[in-house]
This record gives sequence, structure tokens and C-alpha cells, in this order.
Amino acid sequence: MFVDKALIYVTAGNGGHGGMSFRREKYEPNGGPDGGNGGHGGNIILQADSGLRTLLPFKYRKKYKAQNGENGSSKKSTGKSGEDLIIKVPVGTVIFDKQTQMPIYDLKEEGDSFIAAQGGRGGLGNSNFKTSTRQAPRFAQGGVKGEEKILELELKMLADVGLLGFPNVGKSTFLSRVSAAKPKIANYHFTTIEPNLGVVDFKDFDSFVIADIPGIIEGAHEGTGLGLQFLRHIERTKMLVHFVDISGSEDRDPLEDFKTINEELKKYNEKLADRKQIVALNKIDLLQDPELLEMLEKEFQDLGYETFQISAVTGEGIDKLLSRCIQILNEIDEVEPLFDIPEEAVYTIEKKDKEAFTITTENSRDGKVFVVNGDFEQLINSVNFDDLDSIGYFQRQLENRGVFKQLRKMGIQEEDLVRLQGIEFEYFE
Repeated sequence: MFVDKALIYVTAGNGGHGGMSFRREKYEPNGGPDGGNGGHGGNIILQADSGLRTLLPFKYRKKYKAQNGENGSSKKSTGKSGEDLIIKVPVGTVIFDKQTQMPIYDLKEEGDSFIAAQGGRGGLGNSNFKTSTRQAPRFAQGGVKGEEKILELELKMLADVGLLGFPNVGKSTFLSRVSAAKPKIANYHFTTIEPNLGVVDFKDFDSFVIADIPGIIEGAHEGTGLGLQFLRHIERTKMLVHFVDISGSEDRDPLEDFKTINEELKKYNEKLADRKQIVALNKIDLLQDPELLEMLEKEFQDLGYETFQISAVTGEGIDKLLSRCIQILNEIDEVEPLFDIPEEAVYTIEKKDKEAFTITTENSRDGKVFVVNGDFEQLINSVNFDDLDSIGYFQRQLENRGVFKQLRKMGIQEEDLVRLQGIEFEYFE
């Protein structure tokens, strides 16, 4: 099965909490704080692997979680950092952000890697909070949560030459003749539904890869039929060979079919329509009207396209076509990318503002409750509510983030309840 799109959910590891401990040695009964820092959470890394050909594994497993960092411990021992989780994907996989639908990285070569989700930072141990006025801090900093993302993976085939054409024009037969690929071949009006790749070794020239692309119908750029699935697979090809049936056996107009497909390319992406393209006039062994062949050849050439008369069944004209493909490939450098994708592993997604919060009110049997919503998990994990110093630290953090200022604006009174991260406490000035 060829799977070219997949949706995955990735969660980086959480940072470990800072340790809260004190030295207890034989001759130091009142030793100072010695809690170590928490370890960092593991990252989620996507890495290109040439041994993979499809995204099929992601059809059965969609959720990935990296290892959490360990908590800090006594004697200022830093917790062990979580191991990164490396997810192998095929070369040619493009990573999209599900929310924005924008491409964020392109894994084009073997070994290319991208940090898809960053592990959380480890919290500071209580040894970091000792000051001249606070000799025995009984609190430590909580670890930061790892990033969570929904990513779309899209595989774009890495072929040098893409074969275009309506169903039953002979593309699969051609591929089976010039390479070791074994696509299913039959005289039917349906189309190949999965792209087939074949490596062509021709005479003493360097080998190159041909892709038999799934067939296309009018409206493909809008997703009709195989639609975008078809178009995605020719984005990376350096050149295109457009097959048309000139036998007349299908009672179709080869020139109109050619124009239809090229119009779809243009609507999908102008850059794609500008790729080098030559025309294979196939099925000359079944030609019923020699004058039609002469007329079609002139019409294509008038449009600026080179034409090659071939028979994919008998092999006639194929060597000449392959020789020209090799010549063109040697003349073409890297093709211009269709999308602007960052070269470096930099997120284009706007990161969530961790300082942002909202406050709503609810009524309870004990009166009005002010509910503070926001990212306060690390702060809550840092607080020892049995220690006055720790509670003071907690209140200063809320004051610094503007929470108390907003509560006052909303008319909070002494002893009103405030709920934050599931914890309720009374408000006092």
C-alpha cells in the first residue's frame, strides 16, 4: 500500500521538577538547601530515512510521546534528561502544521532531521533560591511541559522524470519496459491509484528514476478524482513526459487531453506548469490514421513541445526518447521549489503566550468564585503551600503577571475565592 499523507500527534517530554531537600550530614544538622535541578524533557525529532518508501506506519500509530526529564534530588544532583524520540520518515516528507496548513520543514535528503516538538525545561532546585534573607527555601521550581503539536506529513516522490497522461495511454506499460517496476497493466479505463517508481539503467549513462503518476481528470487542482494526490507527486520531478494515445482506439482527442492536464497543472501551481515537458505519441503500432499522426506532431511542435513517436508495447522509439530524457536531465539543475519552506528548523507557528490569562466568575454556595485561566502549571508545581516563603513566592509571581491587578479591577473583595489550576484559595490584600 502506498500512503502519501498522515496525521500524527506529538508530545515532547516534560521537564523534571527541581528538588527540594536539605543537607543532613553528621556534623551539619542544619545544613543548607541542596535540591538539584530537574532534567530537560526529550524532544520529538523527525528524521529522513531512505529505507522507507511510504507513510504507512503512521496509519496504525498516530501518537508519539518523548521521555520526561527526571526530578532533581539531594546533594544538588540534576535529574536525568529524557531521551529524544526519533521518528523515521521517508526521504521527501514535508511537515505541515495542522492548524495553519503551512509547510514548516522539508526533509529532502537522507539523514535530514527536524525538532518537531521541543522538550520542556527542567525546574530549578531549592538550592537556587537561597538568598541572604532566605536561608532555607522550602520550595523548588516545577518543570515546564513539553510542546504538543498536531502535524501533517506529506510524502512527495523523489523522481527525476514524471509520466503524465490520461488513463490507458500506456504509461504503466512504458515503465515496465524501461525499468524493473511491475505496475498492474490492463486495458481498462480506470487509472493507476498508487504511484509506481522505476529506476532506468540505459546503456552506459547514469541511472535515473521515473514515476508513473496516478491519472488525472478535469478539476484535479480542486481535489476532483485523485486530484491533489496526483499533483503532489510531480512537484519534485525535474521534467515531465506527457503520454498521449494517437491510435484513435479510445475515440479521444489527444490534443484536448493534453491541454486539459496542462491546464490543471497551471491552476495548481504556475511553477509546475513551467517544468520542462516533452510529448510521447504512444501506440504507433495501433495507428489507424497516419495523417492524424502527422497533424498532431505539427500541432504539438507549434505549441513548442518536442514529440517522440513510440510504442510502449513493441519498444519502437523508446531508446530515442530515453536518450533525450538523459540529455535534458543533465542540463537541468535543481528545480525551483513550489512552496517556500524554511531551510532551517525554525517554527513558523506562533508560540502560545504563556503570560496570557483570562478571568471569569462563577457562583457557588460559598459566594462568587473568580476563575483564573492560563498556563500556570509550572508555577503551581513550584509551590509548597505549607511553607510561608513558598506562598510568598507564589503571590509575587501572580502580582508580577498582573493577575491581582485584574482581580481588583473586577471588584474582588477580601475572602472571595480564587480558583487557579483546580486549586482554590481565599483572596487577602
